[in-house]
Amino acid sequence: MIVSTRGNLCTGTALARDLVLTAGHCVAPAATYRVYLPGIAPPGLPLKSVVVNPRYNPKDYAAGRVTADVALLKLEGMLPADIFPTRLATPASVAAGDRFVIAGYGATAIGSDAGAGTPRAAAMVATGRPGSLQIRLVDPAGRGERAGLGACTGDSGGPAFVENGGIYSVIGVVSWSTGPAGSAGCGGLTGVTPLVSHRAWIVETAQRLGSPITP
Repeated sequence: MIVSTRGNLCTGTALARDLVLTAGHCVAPAATYRVYLPGIAPPGLPLKSVVVNPRYNPKDYAAGRVTADVALLKLEGMLPADIFPTRLATPASVAAGDRFVIAGYGATAIGSDAGAGTPRAAAMVATGRPGSLQIRLVDPAGRGERAGLGACTGDSGGPAFVENGGIYSVIGVVSWSTGPAGSAGCGGLTGVTPLVSHRAWIVETAQRLGSPITP
């Protein structure tokens, strides 16, 4: 979990023992951010630096337009030994119907803190015309037209995983969600910012921060 002094909650993914991937909109506002884990007492783990992708545009994000919604957090110390960093997924094209797993610490209902702070995961499928700029995921049962599984408040910045041979790697970060049939809320569409266009920036920034990752 990523918590700010503004009272916001987001989710992140460990790429190294001291490096966390999240969404740009989660950490762009001026605030102090800390990383929390189950069993880690307040005030959580302090950060050494926050680096938002320079191509992230908050005005575009607020207007619902595609932007580089990606950021990296460098911790002052190390994550606990039972946190295993994930790899970046190998760049690949995504087609409608492809399967993903999202994970996060978000709430279970829009406008409520119910369920926030508990890690959950959900199996989703791509819908529409996924590409290198955006992937839209739906619960395969409801197809986004009926209330189902999906990201909600607090899941932003969380991973979208792909699985290959029992190994999960991160292919994108959760950026937004809707309610059923495009309504406001959760349980409809889950919007993911794919990392394929930002992979080089992630690898280069991690190296600069002293936390090299496997490309």
